[in-house]
Amino acid sequence: MSVFHRLVQQSASARQGFIEMPLIQEVLREGASKELYLDFLSQAYHHVKCTAPLLGLAGSRCGSDDQKYQAALFEYLNEERGHEEWILEDIGALGGDPKSVRQSFPRFPCKVMVGHAYYLVDRVSPYALLGMIHVLEGMAVALAANVVHTIRKAIPTASDAGFKYLMTHSELDVEHTKFFEKLIDEIDSRHQAVVIEAACDFYRLYGDIFRELDIRRRAACHAS
Repeated sequence: MSVFHRLVQQSASARQGFIEMPLIQEVLREGASKELYLDFLSQAYHHVKCTAPLLGLAGSRCGSDDQKYQAALFEYLNEERGHEEWILEDIGALGGDPKSVRQSFPRFPCKVMVGHAYYLVDRVSPYALLGMIHVLEGMAVALAANVVHTIRKAIPTASDAGFKYLMTHSELDVEHTKFFEKLIDEIDSRHQAVVIEAACDFYRLYGDIFRELDIRRRAACHAS
Protein backbone atom coordinates (compact mmCIF):
# COMPACT_ATOMS: atom_id res chain seq x y z
CA MET A 1 0.00 0.00 0.00
CA SER A 2 1.36 3.44 -0.92
CA VAL A 3 1.96 6.04 1.78
CA PHE A 4 -0.79 8.24 0.36
CA HIS A 5 -3.34 5.43 0.45
CA ARG A 6 -2.28 4.61 4.00
CA LEU A 7 -2.87 8.27 4.87
CA VAL A 8 -6.34 8.16 3.31
CA GLN A 9 -7.17 4.88 5.04
CA GLN A 10 -5.97 5.89 8.51
CA SER A 11 -7.65 9.31 8.40
CA ALA A 12 -10.90 8.03 6.85
CA SER A 13 -12.88 8.19 10.08
CA ALA A 14 -11.81 11.79 10.72
CA ARG A 15 -12.64 12.72 7.13
CA GLN A 16 -16.07 11.14 7.35
CA GLY A 17 -16.74 12.97 10.60
CA PHE A 18 -15.97 16.24 8.84
CA ILE A 19 -18.21 15.55 5.86
CA GLU A 20 -21.07 14.39 8.06
CA MET A 21 -21.19 17.57 10.13
CA PRO A 22 -24.74 18.96 10.05
CA LEU A 23 -23.71 22.29 8.56
CA ILE A 24 -21.72 20.67 5.74
CA GLN A 25 -24.60 18.35 4.89
CA GLU A 26 -27.13 21.20 5.01
CA VAL A 27 -25.08 23.40 2.70
CA LEU A 28 -24.56 20.54 0.25
CA ARG A 29 -28.34 19.97 0.13
CA GLU A 30 -29.74 23.47 0.43
CA GLY A 31 -26.97 26.01 -0.02
CA ALA A 32 -26.19 28.82 2.40
CA SER A 33 -27.45 32.29 3.07
CA LYS A 34 -25.33 35.21 2.01
CA GLU A 35 -24.66 35.96 5.67
CA LEU A 36 -23.37 32.47 6.37
CA TYR A 37 -21.24 32.44 3.23
CA LEU A 38 -19.69 35.81 4.10
CA ASP A 39 -19.00 34.57 7.61
CA PHE A 40 -17.23 31.53 6.17
CA LEU A 41 -15.15 33.74 3.87
CA SER A 42 -14.13 35.97 6.77
CA GLN A 43 -12.58 33.02 8.59
CA ALA A 44 -11.13 31.53 5.42
CA TYR A 45 -9.30 34.82 4.88
CA HIS A 46 -7.51 34.47 8.19
CA HIS A 47 -6.22 30.95 7.68
CA VAL A 48 -5.46 31.33 3.97
CA LYS A 49 -3.28 34.38 4.61
CA CYS A 50 -1.12 32.15 6.82
CA THR A 51 -0.53 29.52 4.12
CA ALA A 52 2.49 31.17 2.51
CA PRO A 53 4.18 32.00 5.86
CA LEU A 54 3.64 28.42 7.03
CA LEU A 55 5.16 27.07 3.84
CA GLY A 56 8.13 29.37 4.31
CA LEU A 57 8.55 28.28 7.92
CA ALA A 58 8.38 24.60 6.94
CA GLY A 59 11.00 25.21 4.27
CA SER A 60 13.27 26.87 6.79
CA ARG A 61 12.98 23.88 9.13
CA CYS A 62 14.12 21.39 6.48
CA GLY A 63 17.54 19.83 6.83
CA SER A 64 20.11 18.66 4.34
CA ASP A 65 18.18 15.41 3.79
CA ASP A 66 14.97 17.27 2.93
CA GLN A 67 16.00 19.20 -0.17
CA LYS A 68 13.38 17.70 -2.47
CA TYR A 69 10.63 18.41 0.02
CA GLN A 70 11.96 21.91 0.62
CA ALA A 71 11.96 22.65 -3.12
CA ALA A 72 8.34 21.45 -3.36
CA LEU A 73 7.33 23.71 -0.47
CA PHE A 74 8.87 26.78 -2.09
CA GLU A 75 7.26 25.93 -5.43
CA TYR A 76 3.89 25.67 -3.73
CA LEU A 77 4.54 28.88 -1.77
CA ASN A 78 4.97 30.85 -5.00
CA GLU A 79 1.61 29.57 -6.23
CA GLU A 80 -0.20 30.34 -2.98
CA ARG A 81 0.89 33.95 -2.53
CA GLY A 82 -1.98 36.41 -2.51
CA HIS A 83 -4.87 33.94 -2.51
CA GLU A 84 -6.32 35.68 0.53
CA GLU A 85 -6.90 38.69 -1.72
CA TRP A 86 -9.29 36.56 -3.81
CA ILE A 87 -11.36 36.09 -0.67
CA LEU A 88 -11.53 39.83 -0.04
CA GLU A 89 -12.62 40.33 -3.66
CA ASP A 90 -15.42 37.79 -3.18
CA ILE A 91 -16.53 39.47 0.03
CA GLY A 92 -16.72 42.84 -1.72
CA ALA A 93 -18.57 41.37 -4.72
CA LEU A 94 -21.31 40.06 -2.43
CA GLY A 95 -21.77 43.31 -0.56
CA GLY A 96 -19.56 42.54 2.42
CA ASP A 97 -16.88 44.74 3.92
CA PRO A 98 -13.42 43.49 2.90
CA LYS A 99 -11.65 46.28 4.78
CA SER A 100 -13.34 45.23 8.02
CA VAL A 101 -12.39 41.59 7.45
CA ARG A 102 -8.77 42.52 6.71
CA GLN A 103 -8.57 44.47 9.96
CA SER A 104 -10.38 41.87 12.08
CA PHE A 105 -8.96 39.05 14.17
CA PRO A 106 -9.76 35.40 13.49
CA ARG A 107 -12.17 33.74 15.88
CA PHE A 108 -10.98 31.14 18.36
CA PRO A 109 -11.30 27.93 16.27
CA CYS A 110 -9.37 29.55 13.42
CA LYS A 111 -6.70 30.77 15.84
CA VAL A 112 -6.36 27.27 17.26
CA MET A 113 -6.04 25.63 13.83
CA VAL A 114 -3.42 28.08 12.60
CA GLY A 115 -1.60 28.02 15.94
CA HIS A 116 -1.47 24.22 15.85
CA ALA A 117 -0.03 24.35 12.35
CA TYR A 118 2.74 26.68 13.50
CA TYR A 119 3.45 24.47 16.53
CA LEU A 120 3.69 21.29 14.45
CA VAL A 121 5.92 22.84 11.81
CA ASP A 122 8.18 24.65 14.26
CA ARG A 123 8.38 22.11 17.08
CA VAL A 124 7.52 18.70 15.66
CA SER A 125 8.31 18.35 11.96
CA PRO A 126 8.06 20.43 8.78
CA TYR A 127 6.43 17.37 7.20
CA ALA A 128 3.39 17.83 9.44
CA LEU A 129 2.28 20.62 7.11
CA LEU A 130 1.42 17.93 4.55
CA GLY A 131 -1.38 16.83 6.88
CA MET A 132 -2.94 20.29 6.83
CA ILE A 133 -2.54 20.60 3.08
CA HIS A 134 -4.12 17.18 2.56
CA VAL A 135 -7.20 18.18 4.57
CA LEU A 136 -7.79 21.70 3.26
CA GLU A 137 -7.07 20.92 -0.38
CA GLY A 138 -8.81 17.56 -0.28
CA MET A 139 -11.98 19.11 1.09
CA ALA A 140 -11.82 21.88 -1.51
CA VAL A 141 -11.65 19.32 -4.31
CA ALA A 142 -14.34 17.10 -2.80
CA LEU A 143 -16.87 19.78 -1.86
CA ALA A 144 -16.29 23.16 -3.50
CA ALA A 145 -18.11 22.63 -6.81
CA ASN A 146 -21.24 21.24 -5.13
CA VAL A 147 -21.15 23.91 -2.45
CA VAL A 148 -20.90 26.74 -4.99
CA HIS A 149 -23.78 25.25 -7.00
CA THR A 150 -26.11 25.11 -4.01
CA ILE A 151 -25.07 28.50 -2.63
CA ARG A 152 -25.76 30.12 -5.99
CA LYS A 153 -29.27 28.71 -5.88
CA ALA A 154 -29.75 30.02 -2.35
CA ILE A 155 -28.44 33.50 -3.28
CA PRO A 156 -30.32 34.24 -6.51
CA THR A 157 -28.56 37.55 -7.13
CA ALA A 158 -25.11 35.94 -7.08
CA SER A 159 -23.27 35.78 -10.38
CA ASP A 160 -19.79 34.44 -11.00
CA ALA A 161 -18.55 37.28 -8.81
CA GLY A 162 -18.22 36.18 -5.22
CA PHE A 163 -16.96 32.65 -5.89
CA LYS A 164 -13.46 33.17 -7.25
CA TYR A 165 -11.72 31.74 -4.19
CA LEU A 166 -13.77 28.56 -3.99
CA MET A 167 -13.85 27.81 -7.70
CA THR A 168 -10.29 28.79 -8.60
CA HIS A 169 -8.85 27.20 -5.49
CA SER A 170 -10.76 24.01 -6.16
CA GLU A 171 -9.42 23.82 -9.71
CA LEU A 172 -5.87 24.49 -8.56
CA ASP A 173 -6.16 21.98 -5.76
CA VAL A 174 -6.88 19.14 -8.18
CA GLU A 175 -3.35 19.61 -9.53
CA HIS A 176 -1.92 20.28 -6.08
CA THR A 177 -3.48 17.08 -4.75
CA LYS A 178 -1.82 15.04 -7.49
CA PHE A 179 1.49 16.80 -6.82
CA PHE A 180 1.38 16.21 -3.07
CA GLU A 181 0.13 12.64 -3.45
CA LYS A 182 3.33 11.92 -5.36
CA LEU A 183 5.37 13.85 -2.80
CA ILE A 184 3.83 11.98 0.14
CA ASP A 185 4.57 8.67 -1.52
CA GLU A 186 8.23 9.64 -1.77
CA ILE A 187 8.85 10.85 1.79
CA ASP A 188 11.02 8.82 4.11
CA SER A 189 9.16 6.32 6.28
CA ARG A 190 10.18 8.15 9.47
CA HIS A 191 7.95 11.12 8.49
CA GLN A 192 4.82 9.16 7.62
CA ALA A 193 3.31 8.89 11.09
CA VAL A 194 3.46 12.63 11.73
CA VAL A 195 1.70 13.38 8.42
CA ILE A 196 -1.12 10.94 9.22
CA GLU A 197 -1.54 12.24 12.77
CA ALA A 198 -1.53 15.85 11.54
CA ALA A 199 -4.22 15.08 8.96
CA CYS A 200 -6.48 13.66 11.68
CA ASP A 201 -5.81 16.76 13.80
CA PHE A 202 -6.75 19.11 10.99
CA TYR A 203 -9.98 17.35 10.08
CA ARG A 204 -11.05 18.06 13.65
CA LEU A 205 -9.66 21.59 13.83
CA TYR A 206 -10.99 22.66 10.42
CA GLY A 207 -14.30 21.11 11.42
CA ASP A 208 -14.34 23.27 14.55
CA ILE A 209 -14.36 26.38 12.35
CA PHE A 210 -17.57 25.13 10.72
CA ARG A 211 -19.11 24.08 14.02
CA GLU A 212 -18.57 27.60 15.32
CA LEU A 213 -20.07 29.08 12.15
CA ASP A 214 -23.13 26.92 12.74
CA ILE A 215 -23.44 28.01 16.37
CA ARG A 216 -23.25 31.67 15.39
CA ARG A 217 -25.75 31.16 12.58
CA ARG A 218 -28.25 29.48 14.91
CA ALA A 219 -27.80 32.13 17.61
CA ALA A 220 -28.48 34.88 15.06
CA CYS A 221 -31.64 33.08 13.90
CA HIS A 222 -32.94 32.77 17.46
CA ALA A 223 -32.20 36.44 18.16
CA SER A 224 -34.11 37.68 15.09
